[in-house]
Amino acid sequence: MTTNHIIDAFGLQILKPSHPHIRRLKRQYPNAELHGNKFWKATYVLLDYLLEYPLQPGSRVLELGCGWGLGGIFCAREFDAEVIGLDADESVLPFLECHAEHNGVDIDTIQMRFEDIEAADLQQFDAIIGADICFWDQLTPVVSELLQKAQAAQVPRIVLTDPGRPSFRALAEQFADQPGCVYSDWAVPEPYNVWGLVLDLAAAGEPGDLTGE
Repeated sequence: MTTNHIIDAFGLQILKPSHPHIRRLKRQYPNAELHGNKFWKATYVLLDYLLEYPLQPGSRVLELGCGWGLGGIFCAREFDAEVIGLDADESVLPFLECHAEHNGVDIDTIQMRFEDIEAADLQQFDAIIGADICFWDQLTPVVSELLQKAQAAQVPRIVLTDPGRPSFRALAEQFADQPGCVYSDWAVPEPYNVWGLVLDLAAAGEPGDLTGE
């Protein structure tokens, strides 16, 4: 359901750019970089997929390239997760904090580039999520290296979604043959009518565990 300034989706309140709080934040932080200044609809793909194949209750979750943080906020509400939102652009974090407050959850945040994350930093997490984080060709090797670090840290679950960019396809194809990997199309039904790609790396799983095949 959509009101004048708020979209109700997947149990969340998503503030539209016209919302007074978002308009105020955009005046305060006019120089958001790395495309974190808006809500990206591949997040709908992430949320719909996680409803179908949920995280364990109480999971410790890292949202990569969190932007407005709707993926992490959803995990906090739906799975009672402890969430950290990470983004290279600190100016987007107030938008996350605003949405967390509107949705009644607490989300910790950290400003860090993907290249600076070490495997040891990832050992504390049960799941890593991200939507629209591989939007440039030059990000493919960066995100690939980060996923390898997460696997080395034995993070049990990694779920990324994307509208289907070539850069994301190149990333996903590097991992598609691994045991426990799901790499597939995902269509979100009405009223959202969104399509995208899912890469789900389940460290402890076998092929088909998540798809039901």
